[in-house]
Amino acid sequence: MTRHEMRIERIKSRLMSLGPMFAGSLSEQWNVCGKSGCRCKAAENPVRHGPYYQLGFRMNGRSTTMFVKKQDVDEVRERIRRYHEFRELSVQLAEAYIGQARQEGFARTAAERQR
Repeated sequence: MTRHEMRIERIKSRLMSLGPMFAGSLSEQWNVCGKSGCRCKAAENPVRHGPYYQLGFRMNGRSTTMFVKKQDVDEVRERIRRYHEFRELSVQLAEAYIGQARQEGFARTAAERQR
């Protein structure tokens, strides 16, 4: 197994072990309600309701959000981190394939696809 093949296999293995991921960002929201006399509307030192957490992402070319429960925030952050790692590993995999093609030619790379 060549150096490039070993690198490709390591990257593929890491990609397969990442687990669930989210492509998006997590935001923290603080809101003002509609009740008159609520603490969130106090003239001095108003206290907004929250925090509420939202995951923002794009799906089928459209921006959308979903609320995230406070107890799920750490898991959502981990899934976002995994997505960033996925993107980095994808770049590394493409670079490894380019390095392999430069060193060993395209015929070798095409033969591997058939395996």
